[in-house]
Amino acid sequence: MTTDPVTLRRVLYIPGFDPMPPRSYRERYRRAAAEQAAISGYTVTVGPRRGDARFGWHVEAAIDGQHSAAEIEVLYWADIVRASMKQGIVGTYLQLVRTAWAYIGSGALFRLMRLRKGPVIAALYPVVVLLGQLAFAVLAGVAAFAAFIWATEVLLLLVEGEQWFLQSHFGERVWFGLLVIGPVTAWLVLRWCQRRDHLLAWYLMHDYAFSAQLNGVYPPAQEDRMRDFADRIADALYSDADEVLIVGHSSGAYIAVSVLADLLREGRVPDGGPALALLTLGHVVPMVSFLPDAHRLRADLACLSVCDRLTWVDVTAPGDGCSFALCDPVAVTGVAPEGKRWPLVISAAFTQTLSPERLARLRWRLFERHFQYLNAFDSGDYDYVRITAGPTTLAARYAGRAPSPGRIERPVNRHLSVGP
Repeated sequence: MTTDPVTLRRVLYIPGFDPMPPRSYRERYRRAAAEQAAISGYTVTVGPRRGDARFGWHVEAAIDGQHSAAEIEVLYWADIVRASMKQGIVGTYLQLVRTAWAYIGSGALFRLMRLRKGPVIAALYPVVVLLGQLAFAVLAGVAAFAAFIWATEVLLLLVEGEQWFLQSHFGERVWFGLLVIGPVTAWLVLRWCQRRDHLLAWYLMHDYAFSAQLNGVYPPAQEDRMRDFADRIADALYSDADEVLIVGHSSGAYIAVSVLADLLREGRVPDGGPALALLTLGHVVPMVSFLPDAHRLRADLACLSVCDRLTWVDVTAPGDGCSFALCDPVAVTGVAPEGKRWPLVISAAFTQTLSPERLARLRWRLFERHFQYLNAFDSGDYDYVRITAGPTTLAARYAGRAPSPGRIERPVNRHLSVGP
């Protein structure tokens, strides 16, 4: 990989399972760049895109006395996310049953717990919350049924001369309460929970269900979009950029792995082209690679792990309870081949790189912790803005860097096949 200064970089960012529009990432980057520049003493300007990217922005930076520019593009799949979230109440609870069975029946859940309990708890959290909301809705329906019977009894007793109605129509009122009042009340309660979703349980349920719906096989819509991503990256590799940097965040990490593996196998990475780099942030790779039919992803992980045509750096932090912190995604999946060289696993170490004030603000904001990799840091060698807009390639920046000592490499996955 070249260590020449970067004057132009193409950054292609793959989000995780996120229904938010790309502009939310642009605004996050704008805020992070301004804050990081103030902390680190360099200059960054974020402006409108200048290339043909559908969703992106342009960055100019003056860092360490050198000027560099970056075209940052968000590879869009939020429409697929939103479509997968259009499940009714019954559909969501069916997803719950299918997803739980996918992980429990395959044994993946128990293997995942041997890595990090944080993301497993995050996966169980929506199950517990949704079942709790269902129980509450049922109780609300029972209470509404009882209130209906009591109210009609009182009302009819107050109607002089109509006591006969109590005996002749009591059964009808009971059936009406059981079939209409109770179920409608329960449905309204669940509908309110779904629409509000202050606890994000419904969103997370859709997230895990999307990954597990085909036992680790990518859904057809996702495969189609990944081919589009591959075309965008291939175009960047034939541009005049000095470096092409692929950033995969959360579940976008395993998408990035598969897209790059496809490009390499298809011979679409040119000799003498821009330096190619992959930065994975807060990955959740084992949530998919541990499923029985994730043959493609396991093969893609093995492929990239020995590739000498790219640099792959994986950044996580134990303070991020939604990621498999410091877990080498290739090694723990059990597909590390002889001669494995990637990824370089390093820790963002929030307790060491974030100020006490910033840590205090993040204390109860667990999802914001999962996005901290895209924000400003107070110290340390991980600087997202410098990596994406600075004058140094990812390879040069981390050349000679030893992996973080707390990384986990023991293989715990029971499903190791890389082909059907």
